[in-house]
Amino acid sequence: MKQSIENYNDVELYYLMRSKPETAEKAFAELYSRYAPRVYAYCRRFLGNREDAQDVFQETFVRFYKSINSERVMTNIPAFILKIARNLCVNSKRREKPPITLEEYMSGHNDRTDTDELLNLIKTALDLLPQEYREMFILREYDGLSYTEIAEVAGISIATVKIRLFRAKQRIREILAPYLADLEKNIN
Repeated sequence: MKQSIENYNDVELYYLMRSKPETAEKAFAELYSRYAPRVYAYCRRFLGNREDAQDVFQETFVRFYKSINSERVMTNIPAFILKIARNLCVNSKRREKPPITLEEYMSGHNDRTDTDELLNLIKTALDLLPQEYREMFILREYDGLSYTEIAEVAGISIATVKIRLFRAKQRIREILAPYLADLEKNIN
């Protein structure tokens, strides 16, 4: 290692993880520091609760670290890490109880301010989306990934990404429409 660890690109760091333990640890630590906030935010948004997100986040980096033993050609580290996180999030959601319905939400949260209620309703609307739509929405709107990056992370075509994003936004509008109409009626 002739240059400082921070000066290596992601792919070089990945391959340095196969070096002697001290170098491997530094390379992993650098990749972790580059991508941990983004991966945690993704897990948090996808799963909706801090404890599950933390568990999946940690398991993501454990699996990423273990991946150095495989003989794979690595070209896009952030997409690879997000793909691990995505798969773990999907598995976690499968084991989870179903989300509350919009009616359950509305009946149990009448004492909140309009702003807080709207923010919570948007979160609930996101939770009510089918998993494949929610994932596309999170990757695009929260993580700022391009269609190409989303396609790579999810392992689907760009056309499918665009369709799912369109449907996600359309469904969120449908879910929020009654609330927004009621809010507008109360304002006027």
